[in-house]
Amino acid sequence: MRKNGATRTGLAVMVCGAVAVTLSACGGVDGGSGSAAKDRAGTRGAVARTSAPAVDPTRIPDVGDRLQRRIPSDSGQVLAVYGEGEDSAESTAVLYTKSGKAWEKTRSWAAHNGTKGWTTDHHEGDKRSPVGVFTLSDAGGVLDDPGSRLPYTQSATFQAPHDWAKSYWHDFDYVIAIDYNRLKGNPPDDPTRPLGEEKGGGIWLHMDHGSGTSACVSLSEQAMEYLLRTLDPEQHPVVVMGDKADLKA
Repeated sequence: MRKNGATRTGLAVMVCGAVAVTLSACGGVDGGSGSAAKDRAGTRGAVARTSAPAVDPTRIPDVGDRLQRRIPSDSGQVLAVYGEGEDSAESTAVLYTKSGKAWEKTRSWAAHNGTKGWTTDHHEGDKRSPVGVFTLSDAGGVLDDPGSRLPYTQSATFQAPHDWAKSYWHDFDYVIAIDYNRLKGNPPDDPTRPLGEEKGGGIWLHMDHGSGTSACVSLSEQAMEYLLRTLDPEQHPVVVMGDKADLKA
């Protein structure tokens, strides 16, 4: 059902479930306390400072050319999800907003992704989140619209099954559809999958339950409310998501 509208049928079956160089300073014969050691340390520090690569403000940090080129030129909002590792469910989500030609970090939050990590070839049931750049077009959830700029569908059909552990019941109170294998412009739980069922679908940003998901990205309630009130269709928001190594490739 659309906002304050009539009932629709079916909740998409794809939902998200749970699972999860120490550097030693070396001194000289004087234990590193003498002036020679201090001079050497100072020299090393100077070299490190001057050799750091310049940051290009027109690029999303730590995202390589392959994915950087897929960010639409008219996008003014990018949510970057940096996964800790290919097989890790831990990640960090950072919202960047374009100011002129430069990207500025707006907010960041701890997040979770697929229980088994990430993949560049997502399939139904692999419990890995897809790596890539995806538009963010539609939102919804069990709860009333909190002031979303994205089209918002409120419906009890988003409710997580109550035979799940109680800690998951709130997962879909707020959701934002990630436009992977779905039809943009439809409610997030629309079951249509243009690439076929085997390629998975129903991949959302949704509320966090403290551990990994089946393929979604989960964030705190405060983060979801902020994103719903901030992501603006006129800014053509996208999510850039993946483990750190794949993002940099």
